[in-house]
Amino acid sequence: MEVRARAPGKIILAGEHAVVHGSAAVAASIGLYTSVSLRLPSSDVDNDDTLTLHLMDVGLEFSWPIGRIKEILPHSVNNDASSPTTCSEETIKFILTVLEDFNIPEANIGIASGVVSFLWLYTSILGNKAAKVIVSSELPLGSGLGSSAAFCVSLSGAMLALSGSVEVDFDQDGWVSFGEKAQQLANKWAFEGEKIIHGKPSGIDNTVSTFGNLIKFKSGALTCIKSNMTLKMLITNTKVGRNTKALVASVAERKKRHPDAMTSVFAAVDFISNEFASIIQSSSNFDDDVTNNEQRISELMEMNQGLLRCMGVSHTSIETVLQTTAKYDLTSKLTGAGGGGCVLTLLPALLSATVIDKVIGELEQDGFQCLVAEIGGNGLEFRFDRRS
Repeated sequence: MEVRARAPGKIILAGEHAVVHGSAAVAASIGLYTSVSLRLPSSDVDNDDTLTLHLMDVGLEFSWPIGRIKEILPHSVNNDASSPTTCSEETIKFILTVLEDFNIPEANIGIASGVVSFLWLYTSILGNKAAKVIVSSELPLGSGLGSSAAFCVSLSGAMLALSGSVEVDFDQDGWVSFGEKAQQLANKWAFEGEKIIHGKPSGIDNTVSTFGNLIKFKSGALTCIKSNMTLKMLITNTKVGRNTKALVASVAERKKRHPDAMTSVFAAVDFISNEFASIIQSSSNFDDDVTNNEQRISELMEMNQGLLRCMGVSHTSIETVLQTTAKYDLTSKLTGAGGGGCVLTLLPALLSATVIDKVIGELEQDGFQCLVAEIGGNGLEFRFDRRS
């Protein structure tokens, strides 16, 4: 038997950047997943005494003898899966030196912190057991879609399912959601993994990935929102890298230069985020209501994008996507930090597949990557696969 777990990526529907200045923002899970397969060896079948991590999407595989794991991370002998712990900076540096043996290609050097995160989570939750772990993802790396959070959440879910520290039903078929306590524990562990990768993450990405649906956040407070509306988005990855820290700083500098104007911009974003959340929570499935609410959301996205331009975080690649989708009467906005990254385009329920194909074709001609996903679906899920 092996366990599989999957966790979704995330997008910011409204409120990016302004949230740093006290406004509300709304994030949502997307129907694109990172999946983990974790298999512990059977004593009567497998004689392997190694821990192996295979990252399929980047074509890298890492393997360590269990004896080496005990040397690297001695806490694995006394692991306690029920009590998430933080990996110290000294331990992170030590694990990184061990990874030098693998000669990670420079193009994938950012993968190293993910491997450190894996080792910390695995040894903290499952100790020093031998295993084979395979990770694959539908999420492009470094695009602002929460790929690292989905990685940490799916890993934590798979490990907890086999740890004995949470209640799971081994006899259920298909994908199953964890109970609330198990979700909370997985989220706490995933946050520890995110801290290794990002230093000081907000916790928003891993929370959305764990619990799914939507989350409204303001001044550090997170509120889970149950969506009553099916939303579908075209997500366009411009493939233009961006420096999130620099973009956040540039917005702060603009606020210093124009305090009154920027305060008004942030206040307007706050209203947009709150109205966005209200529409999604209160909508019904009647055709007239769906069309009306899609129109309202489209207008809110358009206004939010205009305000993001006021903050100075758009980019020529983003504007190209906006111009292309506008030709088909579709509304788009950047999502995340801006300065490149990804762009959201609302796909109305009555929009024909032919039009969607035309839009995607035109965007791909410009060198962009296009993904279609439903918004606000399930979070972390797991399943057990039986082996003969």
